[in-house]
Amino acid sequence: MESTVVDLDAAQGMMDAAELSIWHLFVQADWVVKTVMFILIGASIWCWAIIFEKVTRVRKMQRMAAKFEDAFWSGGALDDLYDRVGQYPADPMSSVFAAAMREWRRAASRGLGNKHGANLQERIERVMHVTVSREMEKMEKYLSFLASVGSSAPFIGLLGTVWGIMNSFTSIAASKQTSLAVVAPGIAEALFATALGLLAAIPATIAYNKISTDLGRYAGRLEAFANEFSAIISRQLDEED
Repeated sequence: MESTVVDLDAAQGMMDAAELSIWHLFVQADWVVKTVMFILIGASIWCWAIIFEKVTRVRKMQRMAAKFEDAFWSGGALDDLYDRVGQYPADPMSSVFAAAMREWRRAASRGLGNKHGANLQERIERVMHVTVSREMEKMEKYLSFLASVGSSAPFIGLLGTVWGIMNSFTSIAASKQTSLAVVAPGIAEALFATALGLLAAIPATIAYNKISTDLGRYAGRLEAFANEFSAIISRQLDEED
């Protein structure tokens, strides 16, 4: 008899544990809480896709920038380098160089280099800075989504939590029972929504700060190259004068 009682207690404990499993909490949740969970799960998946793409791309652009700088400072003719990369620049730094050389060649073909040196250099600098801004805008695409998820996901999860707790108290009032077993599933569902909110927000916030810092350094690298190339062009114009 005692063995039977123990077996029944063990079976009941297993059933209670199953009812509090993550899948069961999701299935039994109210439709509002389910909607919140779907939103947070989708946002988390999209965040991880953005994080993977941005981290991979930034690393690739850093490697390509280092390769281009080696070619640029190798002492070879800039016209030859432009002929190799000018038509189809593969990275932002190559695009900045190609934009400047394109403006330089356009002015040279019109014989404007010696007569309008100051204006030419100003145009080249403007073209390079516009190209830097355009390329960085491309690299920062979708980055604001990480910031939005990082700031709003906890509150979205909190909405599901508040709604779930309201339903739990409604169940207590309807059943007129204050046992923890009655309210535990509803409260667990509610807290699960908060957990999903934090699960989406924490990686998004960390990744946003890291990627933003890396992109800021890369933008500084592009600006430094643009300034160095502008100095080279200035010296070239002075020699031609």
